[in-house]
Amino acid sequence: MAPQRRIRIALLLCDTPIPDVIASDGDYTAIFNTLLRKSLPSDTNIDYVLDPYDVRNKLEYPENIDDYQAVILTGSAASAYDNLEWINRLVLYVRQVALEKPPIRLIGICFGHQIIARALGGECVPNDGKWEAGVTEIALTDVGRRLFGASTLNIQQMHRDHVPDVPPSFDLLGSTPIAPNQGMVQFYPSADSDSAKAEDVHIFTVQGHPEFTQRISDKIVNARASTGVISKDVAEDVRRRAAWRNDGVDVIGKVIWQVMSAGV
Repeated sequence: MAPQRRIRIALLLCDTPIPDVIASDGDYTAIFNTLLRKSLPSDTNIDYVLDPYDVRNKLEYPENIDDYQAVILTGSAASAYDNLEWINRLVLYVRQVALEKPPIRLIGICFGHQIIARALGGECVPNDGKWEAGVTEIALTDVGRRLFGASTLNIQQMHRDHVPDVPPSFDLLGSTPIAPNQGMVQFYPSADSDSAKAEDVHIFTVQGHPEFTQRISDKIVNARASTGVISKDVAEDVRRRAAWRNDGVDVIGKVIWQVMSAGV
């Protein structure tokens, strides 16, 4: 049997779930731990430690980032383009880790995807008030098809900001009619992007939420629809797609593990 490999992951918490989600599924540390546990291959020799840092409310960051093999940035109801202290500090931190600590894998989810884009030469902008919510089909690029092993991908969404373009040195993973950048990767310089695999990925992002179950999505949509943040039409469309396949755990989660485990 191969020796046990341990991955230490820094989870940068960019928000707190709504109370109804916390009551059923826990905070974002619990929700991401569920995603990682369920998507971890059963035949692996990998163990992991997930350390949360509240970068929004407490401005917490790892004391020594070299202790970690991967960093995950969570989603947030905040806008990644806002000129707020905690957001500006997060952008600078991500840029520093990406440029000065290349062995550390960076994973960005929704807001985290947008922050990584900002940190490395891209931008995040409002999407003309258009919501993308619920299980959504993504058309994959050649790079996306190679990484995910499929031509399309279904993922939970919850956003009305987006990254309109692909920053320099990144490859696009997929797109939808509402948001053309549904995720991106930056390969290590030694890799050939025409044949590179998950093991060659330095930075991996998705605009959607692989950590969201249908229950979590329903609770957020219902809460936002009740206050008019999401229209009734959008909420109904989300419910119509509730039975669609969700690739968050079985496809995206497994690729996240392939990216992170290559670093140990």
